[in-house]
Amino acid sequence: MKKILSIMMVGFLLLLTACSGGASGDGKGGEKSQTLKLGALYPLSGGLALLGEESFRGAELAIEEANKNGGIAGGKTIELVKGDAVDADAAQSEANRLINQENIKSIFGSYSSSISFAASEVAERSGVLYWELGAVSDSITDRQYKYVLRTNPPASYFSKVNVDFIKEVVTKKLGKDLGDIKVAIAHEDSSYGTTIADEATKLAKEEGINIVANQGYSAGTNDLSSVILNIKKVDPDVVIAVSYLNDAILLARQSEELGLKIPVFIGNGGGHTMADFKDAMGEKANGIFDIDFPQYLINKEFTPGIEEFMALYKEKYGTDPRSGHSLANYMGMKVVLDVLDKVGEVDPDKLKEEALKYTAEAGKTVTGWGVEFNQESGQNKLSQPYVHQWINGELKTVWPENVAVEEPQIVNQ
Repeated sequence: MKKILSIMMVGFLLLLTACSGGASGDGKGGEKSQTLKLGALYPLSGGLALLGEESFRGAELAIEEANKNGGIAGGKTIELVKGDAVDADAAQSEANRLINQENIKSIFGSYSSSISFAASEVAERSGVLYWELGAVSDSITDRQYKYVLRTNPPASYFSKVNVDFIKEVVTKKLGKDLGDIKVAIAHEDSSYGTTIADEATKLAKEEGINIVANQGYSAGTNDLSSVILNIKKVDPDVVIAVSYLNDAILLARQSEELGLKIPVFIGNGGGHTMADFKDAMGEKANGIFDIDFPQYLINKEFTPGIEEFMALYKEKYGTDPRSGHSLANYMGMKVVLDVLDKVGEVDPDKLKEEALKYTAEAGKTVTGWGVEFNQESGQNKLSQPYVHQWINGELKTVWPENVAVEEPQIVNQ
């Protein structure tokens, strides 16, 4: 009798184990699992938290929207496990924690290039798929890692838009030949600023554009007068600036104090995108261009779903989006979810294989970007920054024409 009871008990326990395994949500992505775990790695505290959190919000909204609409892959829900990566060291440790303690098989992030570079290296060593939705350094995908994919444009794409805008718009507005245009560059000296500056310099020289100054500086500086005076000496037609928020404000204020007047001033994301820059500079912000991810005063026919995204954002967070970083991450996470929906499990190799087959036409996503991943590097070849301009206190998309809501405004001084 005891033997029979023992056999029955073992069978009962095995049955319980089998039943519970179907909804374990352990991240292994078995077919019976009703929960798929993804890791989110962003700077949610510290000096990068403002746009780090803004970026995370976009991805979070896409996941919540999918879960509310019945999940993916036949009703499976996404469980989000967050990591706070305040810098590159924290990115490594948090990536290790997500992978080794939380058993995460796919991570997305991260806004900051240094964070992405460090975390994706950990993911690559561990065979974990890393999706970059916002960091721009070309080196992230230039390594051609097996387990890295990026949906947003890299820094070199920003540089190309700078040069193309000068070539196709600025020359006409200023009434000058391309070879007569003088360009100065001022950039913070991290990977973000340096990559855009160096690539812009290379592309400008190929086009015959004269780069008359290239001034690097620390984003933490409290005095940019020497940078500004050096630029003033060469009397450029165009300044290309790559700045975070505080140095963008400092550069603008000290340029005003030192009498630097430039017909065309082009920021590149970072501080020049943010409403905080406009609030700090007031009317002085008007006329400044900014090359960045899509913003919200844009041709909505080319960015379907953008109004719905803005409504979702305001409903959850009680305010309008603070920058286009949330929109770019929302779009990128939509791609991740589409791929995951087709695969049905968090298997890095299967996800990568499916992603490399995934395509979307330009003008069919919420950012207007198309999607086609480079087979070797994992970079989305159809992502693109747009040119915006502060006009009457609003950041409006002005170029290229398919996304523009106004003409670029340039006054030849």
